[in-house]
Amino acid sequence: MQFQHRAGSGDKSGMNAIDELIDAIQKYFNLMYDGDIADFADVFSPTAQLHGYRDGKMVCWPAAEYKEVLKARQSPLSQGSPRQDSVLLIDIGSASHALAKVEVRIHAGIYHDYLTYHKIDGRWLITSKGYQLMRTV
Repeated sequence: MQFQHRAGSGDKSGMNAIDELIDAIQKYFNLMYDGDIADFADVFSPTAQLHGYRDGKMVCWPAAEYKEVLKARQSPLSQGSPRQDSVLLIDIGSASHALAKVEVRIHAGIYHDYLTYHKIDGRWLITSKGYQLMRTV
């Protein structure tokens, strides 16, 4: 299953939960590709935690530390890397809680990310991210 970003007028009054969540996932994809940390607070809750393996060891980063990692990383956009991202699964548990499994390419790495979203102050924000490098291309 693959979702495409839908451009609109910016009026979200008619959006349903799935449309709002797809919009939030698109913001995540944009952040992963362009690395513009000015958008970080529109994607991640300040209380978010990220878990995954780096160099064979499990790491856990709070949101503030992950923001610094992104800030220091050369973005795929700046390196001319191809953009590749897709939604593999969406599970909306309630009006304020959802899970998305996505695939995203960062440079030569293809990752599967499990993103836990909560609706906070009317916005879907990531509160937890689990990631795994699946393969390189």
